[in-house]
Order: sequence, then C-alpha cells, then structure tokens
Amino acid sequence: MMPVVKITDTLSVSGQPEPAAFRDFAEEGFSVVVNARPDGEDPGQPGNMAEAAAARTAGLGYAFIPVTGPGIAEADIRAFQKALSDAGGPVLAHCKSGMRALTLHALGEVLDGRMRREDVESFGKRFGFDLSGAVRWLEREDARKPDVKGFYDARTGSIQYVVSDPATKACAIIDPVLDFDEKSGATATANADAILDHVNANGLRVEWILDTHPHADHFSAAFYLKQRTGAPTAIGAHVVDVQRLWKGIYNLPEFVADGSQWDQLFEDGDTFKIGGLEGRVMFSPGHTLASITFVVGDAAFVHDTLFMPDSGTARADFPGGSARALWTSIQRILALPDETRLFTGHDYPPEGRNAKWESTVGDQKRANPHITRRSEADFVRVREARDKTLPMPKLILHALQVNMCGGRLPELQDNGCRYLKFPLDALEGAAW
Repeated sequence: MMPVVKITDTLSVSGQPEPAAFRDFAEEGFSVVVNARPDGEDPGQPGNMAEAAAARTAGLGYAFIPVTGPGIAEADIRAFQKALSDAGGPVLAHCKSGMRALTLHALGEVLDGRMRREDVESFGKRFGFDLSGAVRWLEREDARKPDVKGFYDARTGSIQYVVSDPATKACAIIDPVLDFDEKSGATATANADAILDHVNANGLRVEWILDTHPHADHFSAAFYLKQRTGAPTAIGAHVVDVQRLWKGIYNLPEFVADGSQWDQLFEDGDTFKIGGLEGRVMFSPGHTLASITFVVGDAAFVHDTLFMPDSGTARADFPGGSARALWTSIQRILALPDETRLFTGHDYPPEGRNAKWESTVGDQKRANPHITRRSEADFVRVREARDKTLPMPKLILHALQVNMCGGRLPELQDNGCRYLKFPLDALEGAAW
C-alpha cells in the first residue's frame, strides 16, 4: 500500500493506491478520496472508473479532479477546495506520487491568503515533496493577471486605466483624460491628478503612458503625465496616417506628421514590459486608422472597438474609419480566450444602469447584439446605417488638434494665451 502522508487534520495525500486499498481508507476514517491523476498516464493505473467503483463499494465519497503540473487552472484549485469542504470528514487525495494533490492544496492556501508564497517550497519539503512547480505556477499567474483600476469621467463617458504588476508595483496608464470645458475654453488636470494620487497611494511606479488612438471626444493627458512622471509615451504606429489626414483638415502645412510627438510607436505584434508583465499590441483599426488594443496578461484594453455588451460596438464613420475594418478587428479580439477581461474606453449607460467598463470575450460573444449571430455583411450594414444617424462628437474638432500632438496644447502666444484652430464645414454629421 502507498504511504499516506497526513498534511492537516482534514487532508492526507498519497501516491497511486490500488482499488483494494479503498476499504482500508474507510476503516482509517477517511470519508472521501480525491483522484487528481488523469487517466492513461501509466499502463497499469486503475483509472477513474475503477476508483469510483472502489469508493462506492467501500462507502466512500469520490471526486475526480485530473490535473497535470503545467496545466493546473484556478478552477481545479477551487474544485479541490470544494471537495474538501463538502467532505464532512478527512480526505485522502492522490495522484501518481501525491505531489500534484499537495500542490492543489498549497496553491489554494496561497490564493486565499493563508500561506505566503515564499513559504510554499519549505512547506512541501516538510512532508517530503518538491513544490517548486507550485512556485512556478504562481509566477505564471502573476504574469497573467495584472491589477486593473478604472477611472470613469462622466463628462465624456471615458474610462482611464492604471494597469499594474502586483509583484513589482510597475504600472502603465492607459488613455488618460485632460479636462476641457468647451464653453469656457478652460483646461484642468483633475482626472490626471486623481490617477497620480492612486499611483502614489499604492506605491506604484509608472513605466508607460499609453493611448489606444488619437481620441475624438476628450483631450489626452499623456503629455501632462509624462511631465509629472518622466515615463515614456506610446501609441500605435499608424497614428502618422491620422496625423496626415488631420493635418490637411486643419490646414497645418508646418505640422510634422511623423509620430515624433510620442516616445514609442507600436506596430502590430510588438511587445513591451510593465514590470514582470508582458504587454502585446494588436492593430485594431475601424473606429480610426490608428486604433490598437493592448493585451496585458488576461486583460485587453479595447477602447472604441467593443463597448459593454448591452451597448454594442463603436462607430466607424470618423475620417479614416471603416465598418468592415472594425468587424475584422473585433474578430481578432474575440479570438482571445473566452475568460479574457475586456476593458472598454467608453460607457454610455442605458437608462438606469450604473457605469461599467469590464466584460469578457465570452460575455461579448453571448450578449452583444451587434455581433451575436451576425455575418460580416450584416454587421457592416447595421453599423453604417446607425452611424448615419449619429452627430459628430461635440469635441472632435477641439480634441484632434491636441491629440495628434500627443496631448500637447498649442504653444502660448505673445499675449499669454493658447488658441485652437477650428475649421468650419470640414465634417459631415451636423445635428440640425
């Protein structure tokens, strides 16, 4: 019989037992056997069906939670915990050697805050097991799951983000808002300062200031935050296409449309680091020529591509926009794993709903009426028809002149004032 190692009063682990040993387990006071070993690992292993039958014969409860070391998911850990909490008595958990069973237990203890991750290996050694695989799992999980804090600006319906690495306290700021009152022409930094307050209160270190595209509905605070933090700014490389387009609309022949207003221009597929987290860039045109999605671990920042499922998708009728390109970009986002968290850049809540900005790929597939059970042709037809009914955003002509400069306001003139150049009759979509 395989040796049984007592871990706690309610959990013991062992290597692979023979079905005949299940009667002994019952006599020793165990109430449930948990099998954490996938079928077919060895030619002679009994397997799930034989163990379940042996448990029934012995009057034991039985749970089958098959895992491989690299393939453990949080759902497996939670299933293991549930098996223990539902047992009503001591549990014998096994795999081939007992190590995976103990790994499931240790990971649950760390996730729930009852064990420090730095104590995992010594915990395993106390019982004769090498739990370095559990440590590696936790390291991978850290890389997969960044902390995300959203800041909602009700004036513009915009959401700004701080995405941070819990292990290193490094962070990136995504799509920050510089306050602007179009009636008085006043600017302020209340939104950006609230972000900085959060950064300071949590001991974070800003490594990037990122924009998903040049915004048409608010001024970017990227330049202000660069001045305050020293962090580099970045945007998608196709911003130069937007600059060239709007340079003509504003008639700014001296404007340098080469993207040099940012420290970094990202191409599709480029990667970057936020502490120990790896970020990836997906080119996501359609709403604009330059739109990108930032994927950081299990989080994707999609801005004006997908809204919350009950609000559909973004418009595609701005200069350079394309409903067909937007459909393609959405399909790339929906190809991410269903559990991927999606963070939108705007929320215009239906009446009675609070502002929200986080969904998942699975949520969007199930509940977004613009994409569920639609073909590309259907989407393009519906999107273009709806866009024809929408007025231009009230700040588009104000915002693009600032945002194609990376959030820099126009230079002070000799009277100490700044001036925006405002073209008349440049865009369709008047709301008469």
